[in-house]
Amino acid sequence: MKGWSNMFGYRNNVPKVRLLTERLVVRLVYERDSWRLADYYEENRRFLKPWEPYRDESYYSNSGWQARLAMIEAMHQQHSAFYFALMDTDEKEILGVANYSNVLRGAFNACYLGYSLGEKYQGQGFMHEALTATNRYMQQAQSLHRIMASYMPHNQRSGNVLGSLGFEKEGYAKDYLLIDGQWQDHVLTALTNKAWRSGH
Repeated sequence: MKGWSNMFGYRNNVPKVRLLTERLVVRLVYERDSWRLADYYEENRRFLKPWEPYRDESYYSNSGWQARLAMIEAMHQQHSAFYFALMDTDEKEILGVANYSNVLRGAFNACYLGYSLGEKYQGQGFMHEALTATNRYMQQAQSLHRIMASYMPHNQRSGNVLGSLGFEKEGYAKDYLLIDGQWQDHVLTALTNKAWRSGH
């Protein structure tokens, strides 16, 4: 990872996080990304369907994302979630997303990670590159001790990505998440920050 910037907007304390990797700009989404996110989900609608919860039509429209981004920006402001877009170096296209949700502090200091990558960018190491940067940001800048992620047993590609990033298998949950209309088993994994020190 080349580095990150953590500037704060003049209207509020929403962090304008922008991480630079070898091939990507990975940054928090904001209101002007609505059409890019709609394009990403529309272009990959069929490809992502077997791996994600049911998506209503608002996921494929600019207006739907405008409303959703207003809620996401509020979560950014509260530091309760961090929604990242994986973008080309010109920041014109979203290649994928990495979302850290349900951030809890106190004695837990943990969150859940979810992610997806567009079909045409599969198999090129983009997700590993992006998550290396975002995990480090969440551990260091946000002082999280544990990042939890799960994957369906037959999604070995996702399992391989998590394993290569240091996520360790911690369990197996039956009928864990409702994916594409079916309750699916998931392998539970976590990445813990061995060098954790209180920062928040």
